[in-house]
This record gives sequence, C-alpha cells and structure tokens, in this order.
Amino acid sequence: MSSQTKYEEATLISGNLDGVDPFDLFQDWLAKADGAEVNDHNAMALATVDSDGMPDVRMVLLKGFDKTGFVFYTNLGSNKARQLENNRNAALCFHWKSLRRQVRIRGSVTPVSDADADAYFASRARLSRIGAWASRQSQPLESRFALEKAVAAITARYPVGAIPRPDHWSGFQLAPVSMEFWQEGAFRMHDRFIFRQQAGETWSATRLYP
Repeated sequence: MSSQTKYEEATLISGNLDGVDPFDLFQDWLAKADGAEVNDHNAMALATVDSDGMPDVRMVLLKGFDKTGFVFYTNLGSNKARQLENNRNAALCFHWKSLRRQVRIRGSVTPVSDADADAYFASRARLSRIGAWASRQSQPLESRFALEKAVAAITARYPVGAIPRPDHWSGFQLAPVSMEFWQEGAFRMHDRFIFRQQAGETWSATRLYP
C-alpha cells in the first residue's frame, strides 16, 4: 500500500460538519486507537500553568469520559494537582501516531466525587494501590531504597483485604470548551476542524486551514 493511499483512506470528513457530535467522534477515534496503538492508547498530554504563569506538561492516562468531560487521577500533592488548584484551566492532547491523528481539548477542571475516586481506586491493581500510598509524588526522593522501604511499610500495613483510598489521591474531570481534531494528509494538506461549545450543550464546528 502506497503512502498516498494511506493518506486517502485516512481522510475522515470531507463534507459538511453540521450535526457531527465531537464526543461521538472522539469515542470513534479512541476505539480505533485501541486497536492500533501498541501501548496506552488512552495516553494524553496534560498541560497546566504554575503560579508564575509558566506552562507545564506531562503524560497521564484517560480513565473515563462522557459528554460532561474527561477524567484522570493523580496524587493531590503532585505538581499537576497543585497547579490545577491554583488555575482550573487546562488542556489535553491525544496523539495516535499509528493513525496519523491528533485531538486537542481545552477546558476547566473540577475534582471528581469521593465515590468516583473510591470506585476507580478499588479497581486498580493491588500493587498500584500500595504505590499510591507510598509515593509522595513530585517531592524530592533521597534514594530508590527510601521508596522501596515505603512500599514495604504499606504492604505490611495492608497484608490482605481491601486497601482504602488515601486522602492525598483523587481525580479531576476536564469539561471541554473546545475540541480540535487533526488528521494527517498528503503533502501537508491535513484535515483539521474545531468544535466550540455554544450556549447549552450545542457545539459549532469550523474547518481550519492546516
């Protein structure tokens, strides 16, 4: 199969964007990425801003989404969580290299409910739950041994049975105000369009020059 053919098959929407739901489109792209990406099809870059106005970005995992927003979890003592406490505006970027696709999302975040955080924490692997207790995320670590010692202490505290969610671990939901879809095209003639939220739950779509 030639590169040109691949590009032609990748073109998603060539006609009118009226009536296209950005959440349905994202769900379709995410599902296709699940079958195409080798690792972590739900990985996304999360961009925040610190108290000095300096941007910061890191990779996190999408752990759920619906038409109210996109959910991820973290240690509340982490840099990302502290930055989000000070500035609720954030951005996400998904890049699926195997599909030659990208989605950029901007919006504001709110904490998830305790019930949702408890439910997701309980679904994690046992060692991941122990790690959430042991890690003081983003804080200086004197040695690898210190981390292993902390893990051993938590393992001894919870040798069997349920491991409760620590108070310093929860999640955030980003409610989008814009969602931009990008599909690579031949000779840089990419397919690019943005959905912006209007009053209520309606979205307007605009095609963009690549």
